Amino acid sequence: MINSVDFSGRPFHFIGVGGIGMSALAYVLAKRHLPVSGSDLRPNHMTRRLEEIGTHIFDKQQASNLELFRANAEAKVVVLNTEEQITTGEFAHLPQVICSTAINTSNLEYKAALELGCPIFHRSDVLAALIAEYRSIAVAGTHGKTTTSSMIGYMLLEAGLDPTILVGGEVNAFNGNARLGESPYLVAEADESDGSLIKHSPEIGIITNIELDHPDHYDTLEEVIDIFQIFAKNCKILVGSIDCETVRDRLKPNLTYSLIADNGADYYVTNIDYRADGTTALVWERGKALGVLNLRLLSKHNLSNSLAAVAVGRLLGLDFGEIAKGLATFEGARRRFEFRGEVDGITFIDDYAHHPSEIRVTLAAARLQARPGQRVVAIFQPHRYSRTLAFLDEFAECFAHADMVVLTDIYSAGEPDLGLVSGEKLAQEVAKRHPQVTYQPTMALVCEYLLSTLRPGDLALFLGAGNLNQAIPEVITSLRQPEIATS
Repeated sequence: MINSVDFSGRPFHFIGVGGIGMSALAYVLAKRHLPVSGSDLRPNHMTRRLEEIGTHIFDKQQASNLELFRANAEAKVVVLNTEEQITTGEFAHLPQVICSTAINTSNLEYKAALELGCPIFHRSDVLAALIAEYRSIAVAGTHGKTTTSSMIGYMLLEAGLDPTILVGGEVNAFNGNARLGESPYLVAEADESDGSLIKHSPEIGIITNIELDHPDHYDTLEEVIDIFQIFAKNCKILVGSIDCETVRDRLKPNLTYSLIADNGADYYVTNIDYRADGTTALVWERGKALGVLNLRLLSKHNLSNSLAAVAVGRLLGLDFGEIAKGLATFEGARRRFEFRGEVDGITFIDDYAHHPSEIRVTLAAARLQARPGQRVVAIFQPHRYSRTLAFLDEFAECFAHADMVVLTDIYSAGEPDLGLVSGEKLAQEVAKRHPQVTYQPTMALVCEYLLSTLRPGDLALFLGAGNLNQAIPEVITSLRQPEIATS
């Protein structure tokens, strides 16, 4: 069996191809005219996008999905006669099977791939192989990876550098979570959640910050730091935010950025203006003023992300004017403070924030955008039992910028419920620190409650990495029905 990913023409088959990371890889490989197929239990717009470019998608994860490859291999054996040729024939047709951490060894399709003798790779192996092929920029960190990698990819695209891009969110500017460019540059989001970050060796690595976010995989912050330290050593040049003390003290980046002018960073800002419609700041490079940066994105965390993009742009030889022009029109990735609609004067925002630190800064951005007298209503779906339990106290304190908090049951993401924590328990803890908290256990009850509670002028902010955002169109449609009836 081969032990490295083969981009020479051998087929790829993705088990669970509809996921955000898997679909990005499948898209880039299919656009490179490699044979790509995949399966997923629930077809979605990403699998439809893959089908549009010729990827065959199975709507079940079952052993029979691989029968086509078995038949091809057997047909090749019939034509060829010698033992050596049989081996060559089988490997010429059997696919490279790609899995994410979500696919376990009991999966029937995975078992069939093993029995058939297919080479099996984790999705991070494919990403690592692509990173090794390009002049790569890999963005890592506990928070801000998707926005920062999307921002850098968009900046390079606007500057005419035509990068290949793979990110963990969808961006309107390139109509999805991936694009194939013709240049030697690749921008990728590098995930630490399962430890696979250590496989990547980019030309430029970025670390935005480091916290414990995945207690299902790591027991302590030290374990997380160990993974980032290995990644840092694998990067030719490491860019890092020294506003995060862990990055500053434990990783010692080659190039640094900070929102604090006297922090000793290579890139920093002054004259900062955080507004409801965006952010403006004067950018400095080692004591020299580069110029003014105007962003459509809100709040300090996005200004920090933009400094990482400035540092990368300057490393690649871009003028600050080119950098600023690109960043000025970047609208962000979907599900990152994404405007979803307005009805009866109620504004609906969707955000992926699922860690207490992310919720805190997202609510601060919402408060910044809220008009005088406008209520910020936070609707949160906890993600994973392990995360909710590990950060129960932090979750209880992170809703200070919300006027009202609506909590629902925990989205398990496949984890078993051990009975140690629940959405109701979290609501009780939040209520000890916040004056207006309600618990609505189901999606239907969340919708019903919002329809009876939201009022004109509210900013309704849906938070979480699960499926809570599916409630947004239902609430909007229900609110619009009286308008339709009277029109």
